[in-house]
This record gives sequence, structure tokens and C-alpha cells, in this order.
Amino acid sequence: MIEKRSLFMIALVFMAIACVGIAAAASTDTGSNDKVIHSSGTGNVIGTPDRAQVTFSVETENADVKISQQDNAQRMTKVIDSLVAIGIPHDALKTTGYNIYPVYDDTTKSILDQKVRTYRVTNTLTVTLHDVNRTGDVIDVAVANGINQANSIQFLLSEEQFQVLRTEALKEAVAHARADADTVAGAMGTAVTGVQSADISGGYSPVLYDNYMAGNAMLKSAAPTPIQPGDITVSAQVSITYLIR
Repeated sequence: MIEKRSLFMIALVFMAIACVGIAAAASTDTGSNDKVIHSSGTGNVIGTPDRAQVTFSVETENADVKISQQDNAQRMTKVIDSLVAIGIPHDALKTTGYNIYPVYDDTTKSILDQKVRTYRVTNTLTVTLHDVNRTGDVIDVAVANGINQANSIQFLLSEEQFQVLRTEALKEAVAHARADADTVAGAMGTAVTGVQSADISGGYSPVLYDNYMAGNAMLKSAAPTPIQPGDITVSAQVSITYLIR
């Protein structure tokens, strides 16, 4: 009797496992029966940058490292004070690099006998502007007060402006993807009924100018510096899986 009861319990266990397997298979089959179309779209919207970042440096050199440091500090302080005087807030000024490195005597014949000729100190300042029209003025004032190394200018979008342009780019990308899906579905004699999934990506690249002044001759020029920010293109890409019937 006990043996029959054990066999009965084992049979029930196998039946339960079989039912689970059938249910899982049914669930998988239901998903696999969905008819879909995969479509991608890209949207591009052109905007005007409303932020600028200007990066430049004060470079000094002296046989005495302390003198080189002091000279550099005085010149950079003068640059910062001059920018604040024309209305640039302190929080828009940021030190983004400070280096001290030895300059060796080139006449030394052996590497082992190299002697330090001078010490070069470089202090780099980045200025963030909310008014891109002031970019040229900032460069001119900085150069007039001690800047002697020009690094780069970047024209950017504020977060608010970027979101506005990105929204428009996404709408354009989705419209392109849906138009393609409708065209393919119509050609196959079906119609789009919904969306199964969607992936989005995209962004923009700042307008960058490296070494925007060449040599000390341009740094000493008295003419105002003309700066044209250009345009920025915000791109968005979507990949959408549409349900069809």
C-alpha cells in the first residue's frame, strides 16, 4: 500500500513539472507570434550656442623657480582682476591647469650631465561666458593684461537650450522611423498597431577652436579679436520596434 502511494506521489510531481513546461512553452509561443517591423530614424536640429569657454595661460620662465612662480602669480592675478573689472563674475573663472617643469640646457652633450637652465611655470585659466558676444572682449582684455598663451575656445549649449533642441530632434527622428514603418507595412498589406520597444541616443559636439591665436605677434595685436561662434547641430537617433497586424 505504501509502495502504491509513493508511486502515486511521484506521478503527481511529474505531472506538475509537465504542466509548468507546457505553460512556459505557451507563453513563449505567444511572444513569438507577435509580428513586428524594426525601423530607425535620425533627426538633426541646428541651433545657436549660448555658452562659451575660453581657455588661456600665463607662462613665465626664470632660472630661479620661486621667481618664476611669483612672476606668474602676479601676472595671473592681474588678468583675473581685469576680467572681474569688466563684469565677469568670479565663479566664471576657473584654474584648469598649473605646471612647473625644468628647461634643460641644450648644449649638454650627455643626458647624465644635463643641467637645468630655467624653470617654466604655466597657469591655465578657463572663463565660462553666458554671453557668447563677449568672447572677443574677454580675449583682448586678458591678452592686454598678461596672457601669453592661447589654448582653445569652445562654444556650447546650456542645458536648457540643449533640451529644447534635443526634443525637436527626437520628434523628427521618430517621425522618420514611423514613416518608414508605415511604408513597409503598407507594402506588405499590413498596418502598424503599436510599439513594442524603442531605444534612443544622440547628442552634439561643441564648436572647438584650438590655438586660436598663433604666436606672440597676434597676441600683441591692438585690433579687436573677431569671434564667430557658428552653429551647433543636435542629433537624435531612435530605433523602434513596431507591432503590425
